[in-house]
Amino acid sequence: MKILITGAAGFIGSHLCEKLLTDKNYEVTGIDTFIGPTPVGLKHMNLSSLQGHPRFTLYPIDLLTADLEKLLENVEIIYHLAAIPGVRSSWGKDFGPYVTNNIVVTQRLLEAIKNKPLIKFVYASTSSVYGEKHGKVTENTHLSPLSPYGITKLTGEHLCNVYHKSYNIPIVTLRYFTVYGPRQRPDMAFHRFITQILKDEPLTIFGDGTQSRDFTFISDCVEGTAAIINKNNVIGQTINIGGQERATINEVVSMIEELTGKKANIVYLPKITGEPKHTWADISTARNLLDYEPKISLREGLAREIEYIRSAYSI
Repeated sequence: MKILITGAAGFIGSHLCEKLLTDKNYEVTGIDTFIGPTPVGLKHMNLSSLQGHPRFTLYPIDLLTADLEKLLENVEIIYHLAAIPGVRSSWGKDFGPYVTNNIVVTQRLLEAIKNKPLIKFVYASTSSVYGEKHGKVTENTHLSPLSPYGITKLTGEHLCNVYHKSYNIPIVTLRYFTVYGPRQRPDMAFHRFITQILKDEPLTIFGDGTQSRDFTFISDCVEGTAAIINKNNVIGQTINIGGQERATINEVVSMIEELTGKKANIVYLPKITGEPKHTWADISTARNLLDYEPKISLREGLAREIEYIRSAYSI
């Protein structure tokens, strides 16, 4: 089976490539244009274990201009993970790349596959589409994004739904909740916190630190994502992929202090416009359809990310 993964050099994409290649029946084609908040050097590091793999091919190209007809030849499964991520930088003059890479590219890809015999097209969305909610959110919760980024991802969902209804493209939408772990983007909170405390730099928190998140460790996220391939009754479904436990940012920092044996010099900054106070996924649908069950505790996941950052930055 030939599988195409867009955003293959990214955080989730590189882990998903590795996971799928453990099955000898899968041939994986990765696409990445090496843009976004993750430095090119770290993206190449993400791919280090994939280089030279006989069933993996990487195309460092832009989906906006790529010859999609050639790339899609004999492809049966597509995981569309490529996007410009992040809430903070999606405002103002920086909105353009979000529109191009999160909306226009998605539409171009859907247009290219609308008459092809795909088995599944998996669209990676985000908890940001929910906006500010209280308690656990189910997939049918009213959607009200708080940021331009969230709006572009929700627009991608709407495009997928339109093409599903009009051309019967076998869409499955996943909404990820704050994924963390080795290879996490440098602009994300855990990566920043760990790097700052290990380098004895001020640890910067946006807001008062009482905001909470449903944290999802990368291996759990990838298990749920990969499971879609062999599951029935998932076409047309939207599925939350969340974690094992929630915590406030202040609780996370305390845990990092314990795991590193270092005291953080915390600097509280103004809260970020467009970020919800709390997120919490109801993962009943993932349990029912994907047999999804997150296994990694927050403490264990943080320890693994600390180990990765020590190695990546030699600190």
